[in-house]
Order: sequence, then structure tokens, then C-alpha cells
Amino acid sequence: MIHYGMTKTAQLAVSRGMAETCAGTGVTVNAVLPGPTRSAGVEEFVGKLSGGRSFAEFERTFFATARPSSLLKRFATPEEVANLVVYVCSPLSSATNGAALRVDGGVVRACF
Repeated sequence: MIHYGMTKTAQLAVSRGMAETCAGTGVTVNAVLPGPTRSAGVEEFVGKLSGGRSFAEFERTFFATARPSSLLKRFATPEEVANLVVYVCSPLSSATNGAALRVDGGVVRACF
């Protein structure tokens, strides 16, 4: 998925550049990086791949085999991703600027 990695890298470069351009203005710019999320599109895609299994069965297998590093061990909900976006858009996040904010359920094994 070279195309996906390239577009995520571009997203990070643009968001950081915009944050630097807005430095000292009170305007913050961050990148939100969702991980596996149970959106309508994912549900449809899983339905095609599941081979008759339930979503829950597919999900267990997916996280055991394809995303074993996940700490959440399930797809995030769109509402869980939205909760981070709401925080970042609020005055409570005024010191969060130029950041790459993962909502990935711990899929990425990194301390930072």
C-alpha cells in the first residue's frame, strides 16, 4: 500500500507546515490518523470478505492475524474517532499543535 503511506506522509507534512505557518496566532493544526474503524464502508467490505461469518467472527480473526499489535482488539467506532476530533477542535487542546494524533487502538507499536 505504497499509495496509502505516501498520502499519509503528505498529510503529515502539510499539517506540520500549516501549523508552523500559523505559529503564535492561536490557530492550531493537527493531523488525525484513524486506524481500523468500523465505518459503513468497512462493514460492506467485511461483508464481502467474511465468507458467511458474522462481523464479530471476522473481527476476532482480523485482529488476531492481520493486526495482532492492536491493543483495542476491535475496530474503533466512528464516534471514537470523532471524540478525538471534538477535543482537538476545542479550547481544551490549545497546546496541541503540529501533532500527528493516532486513533488506532494501539496498532502502531511506538512510544511517540
